[in-house]
Amino acid sequence: MSEARPVVAIVDDDPRLIESLQDLLESANYVVRGYPSAKSLLDSGLAGVDALITDIGMPGTDGFELRDMVKKVRPELPVFLITGRHEIADRDRAQGISGFFRKPFDARALLAAVGEALRDRKMEGQHD
Repeated sequence: MSEARPVVAIVDDDPRLIESLQDLLESANYVVRGYPSAKSLLDSGLAGVDALITDIGMPGTDGFELRDMVKKVRPELPVFLITGRHEIADRDRAQGISGFFRKPFDARALLAAVGEALRDRKMEGQHD
């Protein structure tokens, strides 16, 4: 069974965070694409992306705005928000996401959440 590996897009203006998430996700057999900004992700398109992990606090388009843009085009795409700040307290803005993680986050918890979201999506896709 040669099923394609899921693709996870990571958007963060901190290249070190992209690198550490890339190492983590690749160790779990995901394909990872890193982007330094929401614009760079949107310019390259969402085709082939199976899940999105984005920082909230970024210059230009923040993580909440990116989530809103992505949900218009790909409402089924799991979106995970990460933050080093306290935006996590803003529960009203947290609607329509698959998970919220505050830095430093638990790597196992993030992997479990991504895996679960992708499994759920695959199950829904089988009922079409």
